[in-house]
Amino acid sequence: MTDIPEDAAQRSPPAWRRLPALLAGVRRAALDALYPPICLHCSQAVSAPQALCPVCWRSLGFITRPCCERLGAPFAVDPGAGTTSPAAIADPPPWGRARAAVRYDGVARDLVHAMKFGDRPDIARLLGRMMATAGAELLADAELVTPTPLHRTRLWSRRFNQAAALAETVSRHGGRPMAPDILRRVRRTAPQVGLTRTARASNLRGAFAVASGARARIAGKRVLLVDDVMTSGATAAAATRALLKAGAAQVDVLTFALVVRAR
Repeated sequence: MTDIPEDAAQRSPPAWRRLPALLAGVRRAALDALYPPICLHCSQAVSAPQALCPVCWRSLGFITRPCCERLGAPFAVDPGAGTTSPAAIADPPPWGRARAAVRYDGVARDLVHAMKFGDRPDIARLLGRMMATAGAELLADAELVTPTPLHRTRLWSRRFNQAAALAETVSRHGGRPMAPDILRRVRRTAPQVGLTRTARASNLRGAFAVASGARARIAGKRVLLVDDVMTSGATAAAATRALLKAGAAQVDVLTFALVVRAR
């Protein structure tokens, strides 16, 4: 009789321990047969769940280098690595670096609206994976990942904080700890839609605070702040200032989409 090496026995779990995973695989295969995966945007058939079809994927305006080191906005021409845009020089943001996966238009805008107002965690998982790729350099330096919070009354009405869902996926794929309860939205603000840049900043002044019990957790830490869309940067700036005031060493910002204004 041939002896089984001890290390091989340790590597191969008993069959009964593999049974739940096998059953889960059978269940997934059965569900895929009954309900083939469809594109999260146009509902065309796709080869894998939580995905986009090739047409919708190609419609996304991916943001890659060259881009502004501080704002993450794309440059029309390459000015060289580490360049900061005139907008960031004229009005420096409180965060260190910002990155976004795509421009906020077309398919990207539709996905954000469906996720935010349609209670679609499946969309959040796809967008979060894209964000983890786009923000890899930020994740490499981050020690904590935290979402931009909703005010409790808005959370009750919406039942879903899209930033928290995105941050969970970013945290998992980036291998960085998630800290969902660090920031609080202590003041309910008026909707930002239609406000000027100055009015947006005024509307959000004092809207965020770090929970008293969370200060020790962020003291001296590099925090990655996650949200769905950056428009003027007023929300990210207000949340960043609250984190820095509470002792964070640095705050970077990662969003799925960025409103890119014509120049």
